Amino acid sequence: MATGIGFIGLGAMGAGMAANLVKAGRPVTGYDVMLAACERLAAVGGVAATSVAEAAAGAGLLIVMVATDAQSDAALFGDGGALARLAPGATVVLHSTVPPAYAEGLGKRLAEKGLRFLDAPVTGGKAAAEGGTLTIMAAGSDAAFAAAEPALQAYAKRIVRVGTEPGQGSTMKMAHQLLAGVHIATAAEALALATRAGIDPALFYDVVTSGAAHSWMFQNRGAHMVSGDFTPNSAVEIFVKDLGIVLDGGRALRFPLPMAAAAHQLFLAAAAAGHGRIDDSAVVKVYEMLAGISVAEAARKK
Repeated sequence: MATGIGFIGLGAMGAGMAANLVKAGRPVTGYDVMLAACERLAAVGGVAATSVAEAAAGAGLLIVMVATDAQSDAALFGDGGALARLAPGATVVLHSTVPPAYAEGLGKRLAEKGLRFLDAPVTGGKAAAEGGTLTIMAAGSDAAFAAAEPALQAYAKRIVRVGTEPGQGSTMKMAHQLLAGVHIATAAEALALATRAGIDPALFYDVVTSGAAHSWMFQNRGAHMVSGDFTPNSAVEIFVKDLGIVLDGGRALRFPLPMAAAAHQLFLAAAAAGHGRIDDSAVVKVYEMLAGISVAEAARKK
């Protein structure tokens, strides 16, 4: 059986995941549209590919960590795509956040080509990807899970077996992203309110992170809002996409999602204002613009 690993998507999270595979002694050939990302993989001992086809050549396991379902399709099925170069009977792992229906359909398309598939979105962010402590929500056949699990252990602290059918992992991630997006949006609203009311936002942040209203997203993203550092770890546009998936899922189920809809509008407003490619904590800029304040400036003045 082929033991090489192909890795497509070496962005904010994929880079750390691929590096941990290399650190664990796994042979990894990776590709990203950004040359610098490929060079970083080579610098830690991986092999930098010049195309998705080269990354997949002869691999028994292909890991895909791109941003959207369209990017996944292009990488797998597009001109010069990865599938034609995989080893027979290979396993494809999709870590991207995609609509559940896409993951379900992808599993069927890959099965028709004699390939196994694991629908396996992740959570934990860039720091967890680099630290090897991600949580993975995996759904797929026993064979797909068995083929992928040893590699996944290189960058995950917890691998949750959600079910045996592709789409179930993405359904879990869909509901998860509702909470993640709403938490970021409400963190921005609360910090902006405190600032407008004359409270030191850094002090407010300190109180909340030690109080009952604390959440991981408030602690992580709130720190960016207070410091004014919007270096993208997960961009605003990612939550425009992810909360869009949530709303589409709710619509299909005839399930009301007023909180998700409100948060989605906030991320859309941030993207429309030109902040789509910076960190998702930049949703606070919408409130800053409306209220004529700056959370970071207020924190510095205090």
